Amino acid sequence: MPKKLVVVESPAKAKTVNKMLGAEYLVRASLGHVRDLPERTLGVDVQKNFEPVYVMAKGKKKVIDELRRAARDCEAVYLAPDPDREGEAIAWHIEELLKPGNPNKPFYRVQYNEITPAAVRRAFERPGAIDSRRVNAQQARRILDRLVGYMVSPMLWRKIRRGLSAGRVQSVALRLVCEREEEIRRFVPEAYWILGAKARKLVAPLNPFTLRLMRIDDEKANIRSAEDAERIRKELESRRLRVAEVAVREVTRRPLPPLITSSLQQAASSLYGFAPKRTMALAQKLYEGVDLGEGPVGLITYMRTDSFNIAAEALDACRTLIRKSFGPEYCPERPNVYRSRDLAQEAHEAIRPTDVRRTPESVASHLDPSELKLYRLIWQRFVASQMTPARFDQRTVKVDAVAPAAGATRYQLQASASDLKFPGHLKVMGAELKPKTEPGSKTDAEPEQRLPPLAVGEDLECLEWLSERKETQPPPRYSEASLVKALEGNGIGRPSTYAQIIATLEQRRYVSNEKRVLTPTELGMQVNALLVASLDALFNVAFTAAMEERLDLVEQGKIEWTRMLEDFYKQFQEWMKATQDSPADAGAVGRLLQALGAVREWAPPVRSGKRVFSDEKFVESVRRQAADGKRQISPRQLAALARIAARYRAQSPALEAALRETGFGALLDEAAETQPRESSLKRLAVLKDLPLGERARSFVDSLQARADAGRPLTPAQQQALGRVVLSHAAQIPDFDARRAELELEQPAPAEDRESGPLLEALAGVRQWHAPVTRGRRVFDDKAFFESLAEQYRRRRSLSDRQRAALKKLTARYRAQIPHFDRLAEQYGLALKPEAPAEPAE
Repeated sequence: MPKKLVVVESPAKAKTVNKMLGAEYLVRASLGHVRDLPERTLGVDVQKNFEPVYVMAKGKKKVIDELRRAARDCEAVYLAPDPDREGEAIAWHIEELLKPGNPNKPFYRVQYNEITPAAVRRAFERPGAIDSRRVNAQQARRILDRLVGYMVSPMLWRKIRRGLSAGRVQSVALRLVCEREEEIRRFVPEAYWILGAKARKLVAPLNPFTLRLMRIDDEKANIRSAEDAERIRKELESRRLRVAEVAVREVTRRPLPPLITSSLQQAASSLYGFAPKRTMALAQKLYEGVDLGEGPVGLITYMRTDSFNIAAEALDACRTLIRKSFGPEYCPERPNVYRSRDLAQEAHEAIRPTDVRRTPESVASHLDPSELKLYRLIWQRFVASQMTPARFDQRTVKVDAVAPAAGATRYQLQASASDLKFPGHLKVMGAELKPKTEPGSKTDAEPEQRLPPLAVGEDLECLEWLSERKETQPPPRYSEASLVKALEGNGIGRPSTYAQIIATLEQRRYVSNEKRVLTPTELGMQVNALLVASLDALFNVAFTAAMEERLDLVEQGKIEWTRMLEDFYKQFQEWMKATQDSPADAGAVGRLLQALGAVREWAPPVRSGKRVFSDEKFVESVRRQAADGKRQISPRQLAALARIAARYRAQSPALEAALRETGFGALLDEAAETQPRESSLKRLAVLKDLPLGERARSFVDSLQARADAGRPLTPAQQQALGRVVLSHAAQIPDFDARRAELELEQPAPAEDRESGPLLEALAGVRQWHAPVTRGRRVFDDKAFFESLAEQYRRRRSLSDRQRAALKKLTARYRAQIPHFDRLAEQYGLALKPEAPAEPAE
C-alpha cells in the first residue's frame, strides 16, 4: 500500500510523475487551485490587515474529499505543484485543507524544473518547506487584483453598462492597445519618393543589381514632392554611373539567448501564427510529459520563466553535442552567458530541452505537428544560443552619377550585400528561420541581393532609372507577439500572466483579433477612455510596473506584503473617492416621486435575457432608498425616474409639471418622438392571435410589453419582429396587400430558375417519411416542402440555403419523381443513397 501522498496540479503531470516514483508513492492531481476568494463578495477584510476569506473553488469538493481520504491513509504528504508563485500558493492551500485532519503528519514541498526521472528523484531526496514569502507575493497579487476589479468595475456598470470589468493589469494592456489606435487615427501620412537605378557591369558577370539614391550634394536624399522627384530623375537620366568606393568589413551576428516565456510566445506567434494561449498549452504538454515508448517523460523545462539561467550539466551536454555534431569551431571557448532582467527568478532556468540529445527528428513520431514545431523551436534556440557567432562580409558600394560639368548637383547611389563567411549558430537553424511578416509592419530596408565583383572607377550600365512614391506609415497595430513584447518591456505582468491578459481582452470583447492583429473595439475604446479619464494614475504603465516590482520584493522578503497592500489601498481610496458622482438633487427626487404616486396602471415587467425590468419596482426601490437615507440617490437614478415619468405623463398632468419644474422638460418632446413606430404596433397586432411557437410567443409578448410602456423597439428588435411576421405570412389574411403598411416590402429577389421546377416535381410525392423528433425539434419533410412552396408562391424566390435544402429533399424522394435523372443533371442534385435518416426541419 502506498505510504506517501504526492499532489500535483494536473492529471497529465500526475501520470508522468507516478511512473517515475516507486510503488510507495500515490500521486494525485488537484486540478489547479483548490481555494480562492469568493465570487460574489470582496472576500478581503481591509480592516483586519487585509485578511483574505478563502472558499472552496467551484467544483472542487470531490477533489478535496479524495485528497483528504488519501492523506489519512498515508504517512507523509509531498506537495509538488509548479515551481512558481501560483504553484507555491496551490501547495499552501492544499496544506491548509489537509493539515487539520492530519496534524501529526509531515508535509513537504518538492520542486523540480523538469519532469525527468533524475530531476524528480533528486527533488524527492531533498524535500523542503513551503516558501511563505512566495505565497505572500501571490496573495498580495490576488488581493490587489480583487480590490481593483471589485471596486472599479461597478463604475463601468454605472457609466457604460453592466457586465463590464476592469483589471489592474488587463486595463493597462488595453490602454496600450487603445493609445496605439489613437496614434494611428491621428496620423497624417506624408508622401516621399525613393529614387534609384537597376544597373549591371559592362563585362561578365552581367547579373543586374539595384542601387538607391542616398545623397544629394553630401546631404541625405530626402525627396518630398513629385516635382522634385521628376526633376532629379531627369537629371540622372543624362548621367553615367561610376563606382566611387567599395568597402568590405566583417560583421558578426551573435546568437539569440535561449527562450523564456515572453520570447517563446513572440517567436511562436511570428513563426507559426500561434496565439500565446495556444503556445502555452502546447508547452505545458511538452513539460508535463510525452510517452516516447518507455513511459512519459518531460521534454522541456518549466515554461513560465523570465530567467536566462542554464544548469551547468545542461550547458555541458549542449557544448558536447555542438562539438560532436557540428565541429569544435562551432563551440566557443567559454559558454555564452545572457543577462536576465534585474528581478528575474534566477532559481528558474530558461526554457530548454530536458535532454539536448533528443533532437526534433528523434521525437517527431511521438508529437503532433504543432507540438513538434514548438519543440524544434525550443531545441534550436537552446543549441544555437551556445554556438559561435555567424560571420559575414558586408560589402557597401557607392556609385556616383557622374556630373556633366563642374558645379552641377552631385548625386551618389549605394548598394549593400552580405556574404556569409562562417555560419556559426545559423548552422543549427538550417535555412535560418524566417518569421512571418509581422502584421502591420512596413520597412524601407534595402532588398537582399548579391553584388558582383566591383572596382573603384569602373563604369556601370544603367538598365533602368527607378522612382517610387511612398507614404510615411503610422505605427502598426499590436499583434499578439508585439503586445507581449510591449508588456514585458514595460514591466507589466509576469511570465504566467501574458497569455491570460490577451485572452481576457478578447473574451471581454475589448479587442478583436483578425489575422493576429489586435484592434480595440468601440467598447474597448469607450472603457479605456472612461478609465483613463477617471483613474489615470491607477491604470498608468509606470505605476503598474512599479507594483510588479514591489511584488517581486515581497517574494524576496524585502517588503512586508500587508504593508505594501496598506500603502496601495490608502492611495487607491483617494483615487476612487475622486470618481464618485455628486448626489442627485434631493428636491428633484422628491418632486418626481410625489408625481409618480399618481400612476395607477404600470406597464408589465419586460424580460431581457435573465433580467426583468419593472418600472413600478424601480420607482418603489428609489422611494425606499430616499426614505431610509442610508444611501444617497445618484444622478443616474434621478435621470431614470425622469424618463419613467415622461413615459406615464398621460396618466396625470402632475407628471408633466414635475418634469418641467425639475429641469427635465426636454424629455417630454423626446418621449413624443420615441414612441413605438406605427408599423411595429401593426406587426404586433397581426401576431396577437396567431398560434406561435413557445419561443416566438415569448419574444413577441416581451416586445408588446415594451410597446405598451411607450418604449420604441430597437432596430434589431424591429428586424426580428419582421422575420416572425414573414415566417407566419401564410396565416395572415391579405398578407400581400398589407406588406406596405407593415413596412415589409422587400427588394426584388435574385432570379431563381431552380426552385419552381423542383417544387413542381415534389408536388407529385404521395408517400412522405414520418416526422422525426430530436430533442425539442420536429423534422417533417412534408411540412417543410409546404413551407417552401408557400414562400416561393409569395416571393417567387428562395434563399441559397433554402434551395440547397430543397435539392437534398428532392434527391431524397427521387424514387417517386418521374424523369429524376434529367432533373439531377440539370440542377446538380447529389445522388446519395436514398434514406429517410435526415428529414428536413
